[in-house]
Amino acid sequence: MPRQNRVNPFGEIIATPERGTFMGNRGVLHDDEGRIRRNWHGKRWLVCVLEFRGRKRKVMTPSRYTELFFLDEATALAAGHRPCAECRRERFKSFCCAWQRAHPQKAGSQPSASDIDTCLHAERVAPKNLSVANLADLPNGVFVRFAEEPYLVHNDWLLAWSAGGYTKRMDRPHNAEVIVLTPKSTVATIRAGYVPDIHASANRWGMGHEPNDHRRSLSGCADWPGRWGPHRWARSARA
Repeated sequence: MPRQNRVNPFGEIIATPERGTFMGNRGVLHDDEGRIRRNWHGKRWLVCVLEFRGRKRKVMTPSRYTELFFLDEATALAAGHRPCAECRRERFKSFCCAWQRAHPQKAGSQPSASDIDTCLHAERVAPKNLSVANLADLPNGVFVRFAEEPYLVHNDWLLAWSAGGYTKRMDRPHNAEVIVLTPKSTVATIRAGYVPDIHASANRWGMGHEPNDHRRSLSGCADWPGRWGPHRWARSARA
């Protein structure tokens, strides 16, 4: 029987046999029997790589953080997570750089992980139906609710999400008002240049999808410190 440790774009933790391509956590969510007892514990919601420096751990160890898994990074961002500053350091720096560009009212200030977590937490615990936007105004990599289901925005299409991959494509309706699942600040960060990783199943729909370029310049950002502070999250391979 599959564990309840996969996350969908609504931020819900579900049980499914399909395996994810990214790991993450929101603190300790399970009891000693491996049952999910809460949706989150703390403001630090991370999205991590599946393997990091050969670290191993038993999934859902009592009193240790709950390992969560995502179809892709776009799904994790929609659920309210952000890149880990340890195992995905360069991606975290790129995210922070785009975050800074997306918030010009704070020009010159350097966003910390804590600053981002505090802002995101206020948005992800707010009712999802409060975030409404026109589909024509949304950047690629954002999730919306359309016909009560989660869809990924990409160019002129909407891609239907499933735990195993994207299952169908439909034309993006013009001037349609939709519920946006991805937090508002993350949408702005994507619009400012951050490119989420998207599952390979998106390729089957003839999107002309190219590998994301993670070597984006950090020019225009404040100088980045040599350290982002200690992270105590151990990594693991997928269970």
